[in-house]
Parts: sequence; structure tokens; C-alpha cells
Amino acid sequence: MKSMNLLSIKQRFGIMGNSPKLDHALATAIRVASTDLTVLITGESGVGKEAFSKIIHSLSPRKHDPFIAINCGAIPEGTINSELFGHEKGAFTGATSDRKGYFETVNGGTIFLDEIGEMPLDTQAFLLRILESGEFIKVGSSKVLNTDVRVVAATNISLEDKVRSGGFREDLYYRLSTIPIQVPPLKQRREDVYILFRKFAVDFAEKYRSDPIQIDETARALLMNYSWPGNIRELKNMVEQLSILSDDRLLNSESLLNLVPKLNERNLPAISKQPGGNGMDLNEREILYKLLFDMKNDLNHLKSLVFELIQSNNLQVSDHSSIQRLASPGSDAVVQQQRADLQDLAAVVRPPQPGTPDTTPIILDPQGQPVSDYNRMEVVEESLSLEEMEKDLIKKALKKHKGKRKEAANDLGISERTLYRKIKEYEI
Repeated sequence: MKSMNLLSIKQRFGIMGNSPKLDHALATAIRVASTDLTVLITGESGVGKEAFSKIIHSLSPRKHDPFIAINCGAIPEGTINSELFGHEKGAFTGATSDRKGYFETVNGGTIFLDEIGEMPLDTQAFLLRILESGEFIKVGSSKVLNTDVRVVAATNISLEDKVRSGGFREDLYYRLSTIPIQVPPLKQRREDVYILFRKFAVDFAEKYRSDPIQIDETARALLMNYSWPGNIRELKNMVEQLSILSDDRLLNSESLLNLVPKLNERNLPAISKQPGGNGMDLNEREILYKLLFDMKNDLNHLKSLVFELIQSNNLQVSDHSSIQRLASPGSDAVVQQQRADLQDLAAVVRPPQPGTPDTTPIILDPQGQPVSDYNRMEVVEESLSLEEMEKDLIKKALKKHKGKRKEAANDLGISERTLYRKIKEYEI
């Protein structure tokens, strides 16, 4: 019965997806809709928080009363009090007449306050009074008015962090979050990506009177492995772009990447300074991330070099197929990305097993004669110290730009001031 109710709500409001996290958020919204409790919806930008507010209002006893969505971050700080609570004539320059605010005009209904974390502190105090007693005062007035409005708020940032930094009232935070609803980002509901893709493809096919875009398995894998920082909004925009620009109605990974190359990108994790951290600032971590990516590129170059050596010197290897995959940059991008690890390199040279023929690679000189006096392997023990790696990276950047600190700092992705401090610290 519960699953049937959930399915009917999805069909009624156009909610697509079977993710357990999405179902949990939706079930919470349905359960709390019949009450007058304040709801705080959290989630990344583009996940559909406003849709949840409309579901709550439409299933509540207030469904026949007004509903209004307000973006607190889009209203200037100097006018937001007037917009929300109204003002009296002459209250400020330009106030040529009385004006009713949203809390007065939507009396009996529901107000959705999006980006509540951007609300100024003085406005937060007025909102807290409404939530506790239903009372408010217009700008420029001394008369106390009453309103009966249900508040549903939403944010894409951590209000707890805002409270700790002094940017949000703690009492208002606890008053708003009576019922919290966490809407999952698209990267946490990857099983829904293809379902949403098909839905948007059909919608835009009807809009532009064309056949719907379709994708094969390789292109589907690309969509599943992309991080979707813009969430559902980004996916919808991408499908519309493909519906207009693509001549082919069936796309594989190669044709999809030609139109949307960012699908092959891997975004670095976002790092923010937290109180009581380990002392490493953002610029230092950026240097380390850059170093790790440079090491990955070096590894890919090494793989290509190994394959070229095998081909040019007729080396004998136990499993040539595993190396063949390393030298096929034009193959499917998803498979390339998933197989770019040390296992491929380990499959190239295997130690001989007892009782098996010697398959040691034969090195030939330029005249084609075997070379016997060469070192089979040289093991270099590399320092794993982060400070040493950071120091080495700074030296390389300075050498590359011939000692020009500004260019070196830009290449490293840090400020010139930070680079100067590092040079002095490491005595470079």
C-alpha cells in the first residue's frame, strides 16, 4: 500500500527514479504534508527541492490556499524586509504607497523560502518571530499584524556551518529544521540517470518534433560515471542540447563525447577550511592534487612507452592482449578510464614460474643483434614525503618558467605570495 501510494505521487508530480534515497525523502514529504510543521529541505543545487515544497503544499489541508516560492538570495538585502513583511507609505525613499508583503498576501497558504542561508540576520529575527507567534510588523509601522502561513525552507549549503561562523541564527535553524528532508544528488542515485535521460529525450522530441535521442551501452556507462555537479538541471540541459545538435538519433560514447566532452572529466573534491583542521591550507592541497594528476599522466606515458618498446624490439611477452589495450586511445573512453591502473602494467612482465620456459624479453641493438649486457631492473626508492613532493614540484615549476615566480605560481594554481612563502620555507 505504501509503495503504491509512493508510485501514484511520483506519477502525479512527474517524479522520476527508483533510488531508495529518493523514495525515503519523498515518503518523508508525504508523511509531513498533512501537518503544519516547518520543513527544511536540504540538497545540492539542481536536485529539485522546489518540487518537494509543492508536493508538501498540494497534499496539505492548505492546498486550496496560495503557494509562493521566494528565492532569498535573489532579493537585495535592502528590500527583502519590505518584500516579505510589507511597508508603510513613506517608510523609505520610493515608498509612495502602502504595500502588503508576502506573509500578508499568502495568509492561510504556504511560503517556500529557497536559499534560506542567504537571508540577512535582521530578516532572520523577523522570520523567527513569525514562526513562533505568527506576528510581524511592516517596515515603517508600529502596528503588530498576524498571519497564518506555513513555512517550507530550502538550502544548498550547510546551515550548521553558517551557525558556527555567525552567519545564521542558531535558534532559527532549530526552528526551521523541525522536519529535515535530504534530497539526494544525482551522483548518489546513478540508477536513475538513464531513466531521467529517456524521460527528457521524449519530452524534447515532442517539443522539437523529432525522434527522441537514444544511447548505446557505452554512452550509458559514460552518463553513469559522470559526477553531475549540476544534478537534474544539468542532465536536462544536456539532453536538450543533444536533441538539437545531434544528427544521429542513436549515440555511442565517441559521438556523445564529441558533443559533450565534459562527460569524460573527473572533478577534484571540493575542500573547505574547517575549524580545527590539520593546518594545511587550500593552496597546499591544490599543489598535491596537481602532483597526483601529473603522476597519473606520467604513468599513462609509461604504459605507451612500454608498448612502443615491445613493438619496435619484437619483445616476447606472456599476454600481448593486455598491452594492446594500453595503446588504443581511440577506444571507448569509459573502458580506458577504468583500466588505467597498475594491473595492466603488471600483466606485461610476469616473473617466470618454476619449470616453465624462459620468456625473458630480448633487447635488440639498432643492427638487430641481441644485447646481453644490460641491467634487467633498477629499483629506485622514492621519497613519499608530501613536503618533498611539494618542494620538487615547486622546483620544476620555477625551472620551467626560468625563475619567474608569477608564471610559476599561475602554473601551480597558487598565489605568488604563497609561492614566495614556500620558497622561503623550503630554502629553494
